[in-house]
Amino acid sequence: MSDNKSAYASRGVSATKDEVHAAIKHQDKGVFPGAFCKLVADPAGDEGYCAAFHADGAGTKSALAYIKYRETGDVSAFYDIAQDSAVMNMDDLLCIGASKGFVMSNTIGRNAHRVPGEAIAAVIDGYAGFAEKMAEYGVDIIMAGGETADVGDLVGTIICDSTFFVRLAKKDVVDCDNIKPGDVIVGLASFGQASYEDKYNAGMGSNGLTAARHLLLSHKYADKYPETYSATMGKDNAYVGKYDAFDTLPGTDVAVIDAILSPTRTYAPIVAEIFRQKVDVHGMIHCTGGGQAKCKNFGKNLHYIKDDLFDRPPLFEAFAESGAIDEKEMYQVFNMGHRMELYLSREDAEKVIEISRSFGVDAKIVGRVEESDGKNKVTLTDRGNTFVY
Repeated sequence: MSDNKSAYASRGVSATKDEVHAAIKHQDKGVFPGAFCKLVADPAGDEGYCAAFHADGAGTKSALAYIKYRETGDVSAFYDIAQDSAVMNMDDLLCIGASKGFVMSNTIGRNAHRVPGEAIAAVIDGYAGFAEKMAEYGVDIIMAGGETADVGDLVGTIICDSTFFVRLAKKDVVDCDNIKPGDVIVGLASFGQASYEDKYNAGMGSNGLTAARHLLLSHKYADKYPETYSATMGKDNAYVGKYDAFDTLPGTDVAVIDAILSPTRTYAPIVAEIFRQKVDVHGMIHCTGGGQAKCKNFGKNLHYIKDDLFDRPPLFEAFAESGAIDEKEMYQVFNMGHRMELYLSREDAEKVIEISRSFGVDAKIVGRVEESDGKNKVTLTDRGNTFVY
């Protein structure tokens, strides 16, 4: 078993991003300092509006898409990582109250010796396909072009990033500073199959991919594809799992590699309907970097108590069974079954649950908010264990 304390850090990744938070702590927080994303003054000069620019991407999930391509010749995984890139931006912006009027630009950096033009075409088609699907649900995304760069000196395989812009009325902003004691926490499931998805989603999202790849997949991939991991990480830490990529994930009928590559679920159709029905949402948290402890960074003097999570989905059970990551750390690295949280009254919670389930996405009250002793904290109880963050 690896040193549990460093199961993620030893692979060159931080679950809590402490260094990033330290680097930006003196920056201006924008017009709604407590919001999930930074909001700035409206570039058009309308005092009643504000705007947000947001950049994110598919992360190291693209390295797994590359492995699937090399193993099968199938470029579909590159198509899907476009959705990962888009959703990691758009669903963050849902948390500030935006659900329409998105403008997107994408950036692709590749090693052209390894990643061919058909892969680039698949990524671009993936962005267009995702935008078309969202338009069916009233979530409009304008594709504003982008940049594709051949940067083999910097990139072993491919990077798939994007930037989103959106304007919204100040009166419609969801501000996490409004989360208060007495609120309940509604979680929207990350796994299953939504009505707007065309296949089973194992719930991975686009966080924790470095751990997911290396904890589950066989060490043979370290030898076959050294370009998919950093030389500074050390080969001993690379691909230490027990599964061939095309083994069936226990508890499912999908291959391990396809389970991890499940396109990041967007909650945009659900959230757009929640906003249309004018549900009084006090705050929203996208449980990405930081996992179930991410909420600790928002609101003031709050104790977040999560004691009724979803049953652990098979993919996350496989991570636990690997024995290579500490249980407490696991909840900070992975979403563990729900990736979107809404904070609101118990009465309004039932409306959100009903709306989410109408799209085939399970939802439930996973916890509550109480007053803290002056410092935010999270107490998480699951499967007989209690962890405090």
